[in-house]
Amino acid sequence: MAKQPHLLVEEGDVNDIALIPGDPGRVDRIANLCDSSAVVAENREYKVVNATYEGTDLTICSTGIGCPSAAIAVEELNEVGVETVIRVGTTGALQEGIEIGDMIIATGAAKNEGTSKRYEDVAYPAVPDYDVLSSLVDSAEANDEEVHVGPIASDDAFYAETEEYVADWEDANILSVEMEAAAVFSLTRRRDMRAGAICTVDGNLVEGTQKGETDDEELPEKAKNNVERAIRITLDAVVDLAE
Repeated sequence: MAKQPHLLVEEGDVNDIALIPGDPGRVDRIANLCDSSAVVAENREYKVVNATYEGTDLTICSTGIGCPSAAIAVEELNEVGVETVIRVGTTGALQEGIEIGDMIIATGAAKNEGTSKRYEDVAYPAVPDYDVLSSLVDSAEANDEEVHVGPIASDDAFYAETEEYVADWEDANILSVEMEAAAVFSLTRRRDMRAGAICTVDGNLVEGTQKGETDDEELPEKAKNNVERAIRITLDAVVDLAE
């Protein structure tokens, strides 16, 4: 099999389970919490690292921003034998009382994006695999972490999330909005893969706090701290899923 054109990997280069953050920098952050790691490939927004955590081999692969680039990553990971992907990302809350730094485990994603619609009708569900979802929730409980569990939305247009959009999502009891999960969930279902997503809240659109508004860096301090907690929940879930 030829090397994949974007991830620059081929069969045998990666492991069965992959964590897929959007940010390439978060690949390093996840790898630093593992027992060992090695870079496999880097190209554009994609950085691929193999790692071992508590005796379990995994791969970490960034997807960049948005469903189009996430779909490319999922397609190419599938081509080289990855069976399970877990998104470890950030998200903007859509309900009052969800605080910056809180963690959300998605039970489904509204398709407010265009990528999944190129694969299937909007009526088909974008939902995680039950075993992956359960392992994330169980891992959070085992780590004595409180998480919000429920539906999220995936949107293409970060700067076009108007008050009307936000109010509609809020009324529908959607917990938060991010930019990748709907395509990840839809594609993995179609490719007979497993998927899940855990995201750390970096702002609350209903309460008027946006990513990057609290200091000169992208994430507020509390969100940066809790991203690490979300990573640890995910790594423990990987161990469970690999058994």
